[in-house]
Formats: sequence, structure tokens, C-alpha cells
Amino acid sequence: MKHAYMIGAAVLALCLAPNAASANDLPANGMTVKEVARWLQDAGYQAQFQASKDGTRNIYSSAEGANFHIYFYDCKNERCGSLQFSTGYDTKGSFSAQLLNDWTAKNRWVRAYADDVNDPWLEYDVDLTPGGTYELLNDEFKIWRDSLRHFDHYVHERNQGK
Repeated sequence: MKHAYMIGAAVLALCLAPNAASANDLPANGMTVKEVARWLQDAGYQAQFQASKDGTRNIYSSAEGANFHIYFYDCKNERCGSLQFSTGYDTKGSFSAQLLNDWTAKNRWVRAYADDVNDPWLEYDVDLTPGGTYELLNDEFKIWRDSLRHFDHYVHERNQGK
């Protein structure tokens, strides 16, 4: 009887192995700026390299009719362990913390805040290590795009005529 269980477990492992191998793994130590740009471009999005004031590189892109940046964190030897999608709007200071708290209370994954001149910002952090898959990264990007679309609409709706 014990032998039958072992054979059953071996058959089950063989059946599941191809499914596990079909995932497209991210590099174990994170991604480079160039790899993220290529991933965006392969999905049909623009990816322009820019330098931040501190000299680090980021990517400028757009989706859902709105522009955004991708900033890189936890970097070692050009591979970065996390990234941040970020966008901000120049509303001439017309957004209060309460307006952004109202939006954030109804949106789970991303965070919105007002900067020091009351302009709205939206950010979403994504861990790339340890491990992960491109399928998961694509899912994270979908969450960002959906949130970006809703936030863009929210900002423009409340900023009309100002």
C-alpha cells in the first residue's frame, strides 16, 4: 500500500512539473532598467530613459491616457529588487488631503497623497525579488493601469474649471 502512495505521488509530481516550468521567471536578483524598458516595449508601451536629479535612471512612459515614471530601488550591480510606478498632476494646489483620502479609501492597491503644494500623486510599489514571474509582473502592471485610469479621471473630474 505504501508503494502505491509513492507511485501516485511521483505521477502527480510529473503531471504538475510541466505547469510549474511553464511560468516565465524574472531574474532572481531583480531586473535592470533596460530589462524593464524591454518588457514595457514588448507589451506595446513607450519606455524612454531619463535621469533623476540624483543621477539615477528612471523610465518615462504612459498608459490609459496618463504619463508616469518608473523608479528603481534596492539596486545592486544594475539589478534592482523593486520598482515604483509614480505619477503626479499639476493642479495649482487644488487638491486637499481629504479629496485624496476619499479616493484612497475606495482603492486598495495604490496610494495617493498631496505633495507640499497640494498637488495629487499616485504611487505603486512592486517587489521583483526574491524571484517572481513575468505573469505576476504583468498582473501588477494591470493593477497600476487600472488605478491610473481611475485616478486620472478622479483628478480631472475634480479639477475642471480650475
